[in-house]
Amino acid sequence: MAASPKRTQKDPAPATPHVRVAVVGSGFGGLGAGVRLRRAGITDFVILERAASVGGTWRDNSYPGCACDVPSHLYSFSFAPNPEWPRSFSFQPDIRAYLEKVTDTFGLRPHLRFNAEVTELRWEQEQNRWRVTTTAGSWTADAVVSAAGPLADPQIPDLPGLKDFTGKVFHSSRWDHDFDLTGKRVAVVGTGASAAQIIPAIQPQVGKLTVFQRTPAWVLPRNDREISGAEKWLHAALPPTGKLRRGVLFALRELQVDAFVRRPGALKLVQQLAVHNIHKGVQDPALRARLTPDYRIGCKRILLSNTYYPALAAPNTEVVAAGLRELRGSTLVASDGSEHEVDAVVFGTGFHVTDMPIAQRVFGVDGVSLAEEWKDGMEALRGSTVRGFPNLFFVVGPNTGLGNSSMILMIESQLNYLIDALTTLDAIGGGALQPTARAQRQWNLELQHKMDRTVWSTGGCTSWYLDGNGKNTVLWPGSTSSFRRATRRIDLAEYEVIRRSPAAVTTAQEALA
Repeated sequence: MAASPKRTQKDPAPATPHVRVAVVGSGFGGLGAGVRLRRAGITDFVILERAASVGGTWRDNSYPGCACDVPSHLYSFSFAPNPEWPRSFSFQPDIRAYLEKVTDTFGLRPHLRFNAEVTELRWEQEQNRWRVTTTAGSWTADAVVSAAGPLADPQIPDLPGLKDFTGKVFHSSRWDHDFDLTGKRVAVVGTGASAAQIIPAIQPQVGKLTVFQRTPAWVLPRNDREISGAEKWLHAALPPTGKLRRGVLFALRELQVDAFVRRPGALKLVQQLAVHNIHKGVQDPALRARLTPDYRIGCKRILLSNTYYPALAAPNTEVVAAGLRELRGSTLVASDGSEHEVDAVVFGTGFHVTDMPIAQRVFGVDGVSLAEEWKDGMEALRGSTVRGFPNLFFVVGPNTGLGNSSMILMIESQLNYLIDALTTLDAIGGGALQPTARAQRQWNLELQHKMDRTVWSTGGCTSWYLDGNGKNTVLWPGSTSSFRRATRRIDLAEYEVIRRSPAAVTTAQEALA
């Protein structure tokens, strides 16, 4: 067989593929964007995923005991109800399987590009488009949807001696399932949501468990149970019953919002329940004292668990009421000076939430990076768009997080906003849009004013909701219903519309030729 002819200098270079929309990430946000784009008749899009499968945080977090703290029937898409949820609060494998099913049911496989980590997003002003560079090639796109999410990149503290630690080290979201913890001396650093699930799961298995706790969390009982076969049958046979169940769960959480955002004093009764939970799970008064927070409940994320306190009170568990200061060989030194010999360290230290790494890879008008734009704190218009970055839409953007309900509700609201923006652009013949400086500034001034009276600002704690300047750039200071109303449709009075340039029109015509 003759050899294939080599490319000559006269041969044209392969054209960079162009799409209407490039979606970054394939978790709930990215897959939801794909479904909504298809439903809107926009089929010219790709979903770029840095891993080899869908799932986002529910793919990455596979640690022992990993589960959701929002009821299953509320932590799912409204357009993709699942009558087969096995428990009130589902575990990670079931949520990941749900996302795989959504991918197949709504025909998203052809749009997915795996092992395609985005290394740069750059706005090309002359063409009114984004150039998307990934580890699997490049694309150009009219619009980009950033659905990378805030819980994507683990945060491990840069501690003295960490690189020289002689044992095993990993973050909760990068669990090493090949490492056997049986009989080992294991340290868990952190006492947040992940640690509260990991600790009860591994405590019976390990030889000695050392928990480093800088600040205790408030913990309420987890009212979890198996969902019966009769319930599953009913929801499958009569879908309105599933909608009713979801509606009740939604309403209960909406009723709680006022206490978090306007009247934190109303949380006193809930705090009394949490104190009772500590007394029920921990008999030792000294340990109870170490585990009792000194701030108002709700200021930090409230944890749900029936097994956390018993695991901390177990004979093979030691709670160190201090952070980890340094490592010396196999010895961990706490900030109180105590020393602890361990074989493995599990960091339950959260993620880069207020300093999302993707911001360092995004370059907008005049080549300004999003990281530079956000150097004094993240902000966006309606949590979705940022001035200087035309046609860049965020899903789970700044100040769209929740302290008491389902993030899927917020995601669907932002998807409504995205689709309305794209269809409006088509209707007016625009090429791109970006917020006006006034609209973005006004939105964030009002948002931060509302934030001042919330429990997250007045509760007396320091949480991962706050950035380095003490500004809450993560949570939404209102109900999910109010956010849905705020993002129901795009208001062009808040935007500058960038008309299609002659260069962009020429490029589009060439692509169609």
